[in-house]
Amino acid sequence: MFQRTLRRLSVINSVVFLLIFLTFGAVLYGYVSYRLFDKVDDAMRFKAESFKITNGRVANPGRGRFLFDPRIIILLRDAQGRVTNIFSSEVADLERLTALASQVNTDEIQIREFENHAYRIISLPYRYEENVLQTERGPIAVKDVIAVSIVDSEVALLRNLFMIIISGLIMGMIIIILAGYYLARRAMVPIQAAWEKQQQFVADASHELRTPLAVIKSNAELMLRHPDHTIEEESIRVTNIVREVRRMTKLVADLLTLARADANQAELQLELVNLNELVASVAEQFGPLAELEGHMLRVAMAEELKLTGDRERLYQLLVILLDNAVKYTPPPGHILITGAKQGGHILVTVEDSGQGIPPEDLPRVFDRFYRGDKARSREKGGTGLGLAIAKWIVEKHGGKIGVESTVGAGTKFSILLPVKWIKRNSF
Repeated sequence: MFQRTLRRLSVINSVVFLLIFLTFGAVLYGYVSYRLFDKVDDAMRFKAESFKITNGRVANPGRGRFLFDPRIIILLRDAQGRVTNIFSSEVADLERLTALASQVNTDEIQIREFENHAYRIISLPYRYEENVLQTERGPIAVKDVIAVSIVDSEVALLRNLFMIIISGLIMGMIIIILAGYYLARRAMVPIQAAWEKQQQFVADASHELRTPLAVIKSNAELMLRHPDHTIEEESIRVTNIVREVRRMTKLVADLLTLARADANQAELQLELVNLNELVASVAEQFGPLAELEGHMLRVAMAEELKLTGDRERLYQLLVILLDNAVKYTPPPGHILITGAKQGGHILVTVEDSGQGIPPEDLPRVFDRFYRGDKARSREKGGTGLGLAIAKWIVEKHGGKIGVESTVGAGTKFSILLPVKWIKRNSF
C-alpha cells in the first residue's frame, strides 16, 4: 500500500515540478521574444508611419533614428492589392519578398522565411490624405505601407534559447524525478508513522479487550455448566464477570477520550477554576483508599491558586496521577501533592515514595498502552492509557507535564499550567 502511495506521490511531485519548469521556460521564452521584437516592431511602425506623399513625391522623412535603419525595407500596396517597391535595396530576391509581403493583411505582423533569411513583415494603412505617388511606372494609389525587416539575429537567438530550454528540460527530468521521489519519501514518513501507530494502537486495544472478554466467557460457561446452582454459589464467578466488565468499561471510555482527542472533537469547557478546592476534593476522595493501602496522603498548597481551565478534565488529570500513586506505592508509603505559582504559570506536583520507574521506561511512560511491568499493571487494573490521557489534558490546556523517578525511591510528576486569567461577571 505504501509503495503504491509513494509511486503516486512521486509522479504527482514530478508532474508539478515539470509544470513549474515548463511554465518558467514558456514565460522566459515569451519575455525574451517580446523584448527582442518589441524594438524591431517600433522601428518598423515608425518608419511605415513616417512615409508621406507630398505633391506626388515621397516627402523628406526628417532625421529620425529609425528612418535610416538599413534592415527595414518599405513596400507599398495599392487599392488593387499590388505590392510595389520604390526604394533601392540590397535584398537579392526582392520580387520574392514582395510576393510574401502581399500575403500579409492590414494591421497584421508575420515572420516569413526564405533563402535562409527571416523577415518580419508589418502592414499599416496609409494615414495621409494625398495618396497618389508618381513613379516611373506610373501613378500608384497607396492604400497600405508595408515595412519589412531582416530578423536573422533575433530568430537565431530565440532558437538557441529554445534549444537551451529543451536541453535543460531533458537533463532536468532526472533531477525532477529524483526531487519528486525525495519529497514523496519525506511526505510518507509522518503518514507511515501515523499508520504504524494506529496499527499498534488497534493491536494493543484488541489485546487489552481480549483478556477481560476471555475471563467473562470462561466464567459464563462455567456458570452454564451448573444451571441448578444458586447466585450465592456462583458469586465468585459473578464477581469476576462484574470486575472485568468494569475494566472493559473504563478501557472503552479511555479509548473514546483518546479517539476524540485525536479527532480534535474533545473541546474544553473553560471556566475559572479554584485549584485549591479541586485538589482538596480529589484528596478527600482518595484519602480513605490511601489509608486502606497504608499510605499517608498530604496536600501542601502554598497559596490560593486559580486558573482558567476545564474543571472536569483537570479533576480527571489529578485522579489519574493519584490513582497511579496509590496503586504502585508499597505500604507504608507517602504521597504528597503540592502547588505553587511561578510567574504566569502554576506548578502542581504529585510525588510518591513508590517503587519508581526504571530509566529506560521513563521516555515512554506517556505512550498509549505502555506499561513497564505489564503483569503487575494488569493485576492492579491498569490499561496503560491513563498517563497518555493526562498528557493530552495538560497539553490541551497549553501546559507541560514531566516525570522524575528513582527506582526504589519514588516518582514525581510535575505539571506546569498557564494561568490565562479571563474576567467573568460571575467572579
